[in-house]
Amino acid sequence: MVRDPEWCISQMKSLVQTFIQGQKLAGGIAVGDVIIQQFTSFLSVVGREEEFVSFQPLTQRLDVFLHSKLCTSPPDLLKFCQSALLLSHGQATVERGFSVNKEVETCNLYDESLEALRLICDKVIGCGGILKVPLTKELLASAASARSQYMLYLDNERKKKESATQELKRKAAEKELEDLRNQRRVLNSVCDSLEIDADKCAEMAEGKAGTKMAELITKSNSLRRRHKDKKAELLQVEKMIEEKATQLRHL
Repeated sequence: MVRDPEWCISQMKSLVQTFIQGQKLAGGIAVGDVIIQQFTSFLSVVGREEEFVSFQPLTQRLDVFLHSKLCTSPPDLLKFCQSALLLSHGQATVERGFSVNKEVETCNLYDESLEALRLICDKVIGCGGILKVPLTKELLASAASARSQYMLYLDNERKKKESATQELKRKAAEKELEDLRNQRRVLNSVCDSLEIDADKCAEMAEGKAGTKMAELITKSNSLRRRHKDKKAELLQVEKMIEEKATQLRHL
């Protein structure tokens, strides 16, 4: 609307004429002329606002956007635009283009490619056919640099994939390091407990004699052997933590 208001007015005139010919416009030619005048006034005032320049058809709904702008317009224009937006869509959501999507869809088509094809189809239809599309300098420049832009896109996608893979590796390493640290805390606690129990048994054996003393000494020695094994396991975990921390620093 902002870039080519004359084209918009001509399209509105054509649409009004279609409604009149199909006897779908109450009031006929007189109301049609009023609608065109109101639409022209709308373009000259509201249509020059910043929201129209920054409108994003891929992220914003056309019907919602136009309603927000047309809701304060004269009733004839508002009612006509509502009818036009609903025309031929049936139960479908406005401007989803199911039939066009079916024509441009192919196997393994990315979302960006489908959106680009839809924009191309809409432009060709809006111009009245592929032979009527104006070959502007911008279009020719875009076509000339299409290959380099595609290679740049592939390179960016590769970098994104590598970055995502690296992030997954980092998170896995952090999780493994945290598990090892938890294991170290548990082993430290076990070692301390075994050492305390072994010392208690040895102290108790000093005040005993005979079989009871032998049992306490045997138990103390068994606890010390388990303590020794756990210490060795703790040292191994400490070594693994150091290696994993070094690996994480280089990710």
